Amino acid sequence: MQTHTNSRSGARMPCGLVRTRFLLAVMLVTLSAACSKKSEQPSPNDTSASTDMKGMPGMPGASSEKNREEGAEKVAADASTITFTAAQVKNGGVRWEAAVMGTGQAMATVPGQIVPNEVRTARLGSPASGRVMSVHVSPGDRVSRGQVVVTLASPEAGMAQADLSKATAAATSARAQGAYATAARERAERLLTLKAIPRQDYERAVADEAQAQATLTQANAELGRARSTATQLGGGANVTGEIAVRSPLTGVILARTATPGSVVDMGALLVVVTDPTSLWLTVNVPESMVGVFRRGGDVRFTVPAYAGETFRARIDAVGAGLDPATRTLPVRALIADGASGAGRLKPEMLANVTVAGGPSVPAVLLPEDAVQQLNGKTVVFIATPDSAGAVRFSARVVETGTRTGGRIAVTRALAAGDLVVVVGAFRVKAQLLNGSMPDMEM
Repeated sequence: MQTHTNSRSGARMPCGLVRTRFLLAVMLVTLSAACSKKSEQPSPNDTSASTDMKGMPGMPGASSEKNREEGAEKVAADASTITFTAAQVKNGGVRWEAAVMGTGQAMATVPGQIVPNEVRTARLGSPASGRVMSVHVSPGDRVSRGQVVVTLASPEAGMAQADLSKATAAATSARAQGAYATAARERAERLLTLKAIPRQDYERAVADEAQAQATLTQANAELGRARSTATQLGGGANVTGEIAVRSPLTGVILARTATPGSVVDMGALLVVVTDPTSLWLTVNVPESMVGVFRRGGDVRFTVPAYAGETFRARIDAVGAGLDPATRTLPVRALIADGASGAGRLKPEMLANVTVAGGPSVPAVLLPEDAVQQLNGKTVVFIATPDSAGAVRFSARVVETGTRTGGRIAVTRALAAGDLVVVVGAFRVKAQLLNGSMPDMEM
């Protein structure tokens, strides 16, 4: 057994006991270090450290949450306005004036619809019962006058061509017989003058000529009837029974109901052709607004497809009475060739129609350039100058009335004294669009 001599006492101890004491000492040192580290960590209930950390720059805390809320409010406010420096105001030529109240007429607004001009529209039906052989057009195709759009095969067309051929042959025969009878009568007349034939033969020649002329007249009449029937059916030059349906005008195919191989009855709709350069605007006017719409008056209208764009039409027909079921008056306006927008306006589009009418109302008269279309709404810009020379502009949605002499009546959302931009409104709008779209001030 190994022993270890204690340096202090000089007594000898076993080696195993010395090793055990050494291990116990190491364990005590390790446990003491762990406890000291744990005591240094902050308690969950101790908020002093966390509060101090939150107060440090870049650390989350109550102050940063407050800053975020204030920033969000600032961004929302900035999104509805645009601020110009004094230099920007000068360079942009922006000017504003205090609103002065006057009077103007309000605008009556009613829903309407764009429809084809029936005067320039052809609804082509089948001239006879038969089978559709081929359809040569599709909706939207442009066609010219006389162009074949549908080909049919019909027994009636074959019979019409046969009758035309018979009538032509009969008229040719009657014409030859008439010419022979006339020559015979002239010859008999000369022989009678020479007393070479009895007068009875001359009178018979005269009667034969009259009968031949009557036969010719009847044959010509039958030929005309047969030719007219064949022409209406659109038949060809031979007895094939084909019917060529042709467009009676130059335009576009609005609708096509014919299907190759189908059997159709006489009068069945095949194709609709319309002239797209002329359209109608139809309006059902409520009884309370009947006096506003007069024949020859101008109306303005907008369509959802072109927000912010205004089109014009002239009233050309006003109904004689109200519809007893809806208590509305039918009104029709003609959209001029130029106002149709080179084919941009389409039949069956919905429209909002406005027309000047009604009593005078308080209004602010502004130059037309002061009223702008922003995000599909009619707006003006309110100016708020500050002491440093900068100006804050905000968009305000308004309602407008009549337009006259280059000025427009604003009937809602403006009060006397409001500083309204009258020059350079488009420049303000352009700068506002460069940023976020505004939540417009109502």
